[in-house]
Amino acid sequence: MSEKTTTSAPDQRDFSQRTSRVATPFTPHSERIMVDVTQWPLFSLMGPHELATIQKACVFGTSANEAIYITNDDEVYVFGLNCSNCLGTGDSQSTIVPKKLDFLSGRKVVSLSYGSGPHILLATEDGELFAWGHNGYSQLGNGTTNQGVAPVLVSANLLNKKVTEVACGSHHSMALTDSGEVYAWGYNNCGQVGSGSTANQPTPRRVTSCLQSKVAVSIVCGQTSSLAVVDNGEVYGWGYNGNGQLGLGNNGNQLTPCRLMALQGLCVQQIVSGYAHSLALTDEGLLYAWGANTYGQLGTGNKSNQLSPVQIMSEKERIIEIAACHSTHTSAAKTQSGQVYMWGQCRGQSLVLPHLTHFTCTDDVFACFATPSVMWRLLSIEHDDFLTVAQCLKKEFDNPETADLKFCIDGKYIYVHKAVLKIRCEHFRSMFQSHWNEDLKEVIEIDQFSYPVYRSFLEFLYTDNVELPPEDAIGLLDLATSYCENRLKRLCQHIIKRGITVENAFSLLSAAVRYDAEDLEEFCFKFCVNHLTEVTQTTAFWQIDGNLLKDFICRASRCGAFKS
Repeated sequence: MSEKTTTSAPDQRDFSQRTSRVATPFTPHSERIMVDVTQWPLFSLMGPHELATIQKACVFGTSANEAIYITNDDEVYVFGLNCSNCLGTGDSQSTIVPKKLDFLSGRKVVSLSYGSGPHILLATEDGELFAWGHNGYSQLGNGTTNQGVAPVLVSANLLNKKVTEVACGSHHSMALTDSGEVYAWGYNNCGQVGSGSTANQPTPRRVTSCLQSKVAVSIVCGQTSSLAVVDNGEVYGWGYNGNGQLGLGNNGNQLTPCRLMALQGLCVQQIVSGYAHSLALTDEGLLYAWGANTYGQLGTGNKSNQLSPVQIMSEKERIIEIAACHSTHTSAAKTQSGQVYMWGQCRGQSLVLPHLTHFTCTDDVFACFATPSVMWRLLSIEHDDFLTVAQCLKKEFDNPETADLKFCIDGKYIYVHKAVLKIRCEHFRSMFQSHWNEDLKEVIEIDQFSYPVYRSFLEFLYTDNVELPPEDAIGLLDLATSYCENRLKRLCQHIIKRGITVENAFSLLSAAVRYDAEDLEEFCFKFCVNHLTEVTQTTAFWQIDGNLLKDFICRASRCGAFKS
């Protein structure tokens, strides 16, 4: 059988009051992507006005002939072939014109997944779970095998539970709750429900065994296999394993969750499953692959299956995102600099090594090269017109011909426009308040920040973008804190997170504390704990402030970092 997919604060806060969880899960639908949905043929008939209303979308189905999308006012629309009533319109009619699912109107969708029947699972911001479509194996979780012609609330065994993420295999289903519990139901011929038997499961059942005391943070499904990441970065798998897609070192099916011991010592941040293969991304940006390799989907340079995880793309730069889905044999990855690679089955060709593309996101790979050309995740869409003003202003940044003000830093000039700075930044609004109707001196000298940092800040005011290496982003974080630029502060933290290494982790942690960047501090702390041995051997660790060191040791001990 084959299977698939503020201002600075003193360094006196008590680390011990923070949470003890140490994994930072990747959320596949959290980031808004600038992507043209008309790359998927179903959307090519929609006009600009309709396309501009879409905030989230997903193309699915055996031949990528069905689609669902959510508008900016949280209305849910569907269109396409409607195989197995998967559109949820209440009938079996296909439609090329989008139809609104009134039952879901106003509900904020946070997670969506689809099976091979297809059947659909949808979770809302309120934690409710809805299902419809193919139900031959009770994958809708309503206790029957009757086709689901319209969305129904899945409530059996989930009362008072808040569902945050859903995943579908071919004919089985999984849900993750906000308390880290995993529930599974549906087709169970290979143990993919994790119940300890191969009997189909008609309603949601909590996956226990060795997950009983664990807090799961992410779930994915292959065709008839299941994977979960828990809060310390461990990975567990169960179900069909004929191609080694569970990564256990053998090809025997597993009826209950088993830990992937080959990934011991690594903190996994994201997992994805293809038709019969799996990929894992660690918090250090390392990529591992295992399972079926008939089409080169593991990216190892050959077509041999791998029963245990093997590292790939080790010679490339840091990986920040991976992509696969149970409908295809295609894999993709995005690097820290924005390069997108693809491999596996790509338009009928078998690419056995990662191939560099000109795409800007992994979603483009599936639109243009996957078979079928489905979406690997619920896509959150950023529209072109969102940055129109910034794009127009960008060409005027540092333009001496139109500027009415210049900054001098380290002997170098940066040309800007007082009106733009006043509109975009409270710091400059206050500065110019008393001089707006007077001639402000032509040159402002800046000596507390470096030229690259200050230029990046001013350019941010024109473009909403920051392009700095992680090392310089620390200086920009200092500036953002001083100027109370909270959005810039968050962007700096994002850049720093993607550039964290064992060598700089404690320096970044110290900076996060110094600049009162709590989210970044939590991230750096978790990284330091996950790589405690290596971090404590770096120069940065032994050069930190004594109080910070004591607080770190105290907090790390509270979350069990020093247990043998």
